[in-house]
Amino acid sequence: MSVMIDIIPDGGVTSPLGFSAGATYAGIKKQSRDALDLSILFSEIPCVTAGAFTTNKIKAAPVILDKQKLDKTGHAQAVVINSGCANACTGELGMTAATATADLAAKLLGVASDMVMVASTGVIGVQLPLDKVQTGLANIHLSSQGGSDLTRAIMTTDTRPKKIAVTVKTSGTIFTIGGTCKGAGMIHPDMATMLCFLTTDALVECDFLKATLDDAIAASFNMISVDGDTSTNDTVLLMANGLAGNEAISSGSHLAAAFKQALNKVCLFLAKCIARDGEGATRLIEVVVNGAKNLKDARLIVRTITSSPLVKTAVHGCDPNWGRIIAAAGRSGAELVSEKTHVYIGEMCLMKNGLPLAFDKKAASSELNKEEVVLRVELNIGGDSATGWGCDLSEEYVLINSEYTT
Repeated sequence: MSVMIDIIPDGGVTSPLGFSAGATYAGIKKQSRDALDLSILFSEIPCVTAGAFTTNKIKAAPVILDKQKLDKTGHAQAVVINSGCANACTGELGMTAATATADLAAKLLGVASDMVMVASTGVIGVQLPLDKVQTGLANIHLSSQGGSDLTRAIMTTDTRPKKIAVTVKTSGTIFTIGGTCKGAGMIHPDMATMLCFLTTDALVECDFLKATLDDAIAASFNMISVDGDTSTNDTVLLMANGLAGNEAISSGSHLAAAFKQALNKVCLFLAKCIARDGEGATRLIEVVVNGAKNLKDARLIVRTITSSPLVKTAVHGCDPNWGRIIAAAGRSGAELVSEKTHVYIGEMCLMKNGLPLAFDKKAASSELNKEEVVLRVELNIGGDSATGWGCDLSEEYVLINSEYTT
């Protein structure tokens, strides 16, 4: 069966049929030019919805509330998102504010409160100003062109919007998947601050939607790291309204593989956007591990290398200190045999079978000065591989995070 997956120019969460969005500035975050900080994503009919959330034991009020709602219904029709306040570590008042936000939006949209999810991003330990939320919600105008405003409204320290949409054509069926996300700091997802909203007009069975989302996250958002910190607010929501009119996609459906492929493409694109836009970053780092004993070990080594401050600073300084790469791999906890391991920067092999090779340091330094740096470890003890992404660690990162609330 042939499958065509095409990127929609300037596409996003409102590209699939039946979705609209809007945003406003409600005064929740500091005023800046063209600032937006409160948004709504809406489907004209209820959606089968899957979610994934932070595994941090400290969970923000919106995370707790959304998990409760999805466990109860498995459906949603709208999401209200604010930036400028994480609504985390805010106790009963925070839960009340999150619940009230959903209730207010539900009344405005004419839907049940159980159908409204909420998400927040910003500073931890600050109460969400419900009066500003209420006034702001009334000023939001939804449209099928509102996805770009929503993307802007969820940004905090992000320097660029992150969005994509694809159309999938196969066997006479056409459906669309759209997505947007935010995240630049506190990024080391475990399901960073990371929020992601995905939409599709495909009709998808609930269990398959959840399983497919989990698989896509495992290979994308859970394979990126900016600073090794997992947020209290990490949230990924995938809403499927079925307006494309296809037969329901389940694990046994002939459309299952096409849906998985398209969702993976969307999630990988967004994950790499986050890593590329890490706070203060100047380069995207791609880490590839081949020949691992199993997939778990391959991913563990990738995540250890991408989150290593020593590796990240070496890349920033264009210093081909490959010892930092192999040291990170060795401390990851994954199985590794030194005498079988090779380390590469780009296509240059710097260590083979556990021993150093003579190499052109100037050429290796040039490899690290590219916008996209590839680091590769060949373990040669099995058949599994993994790829992940991170970024360099610069002085600008320290500056941003040393003055975040002052």
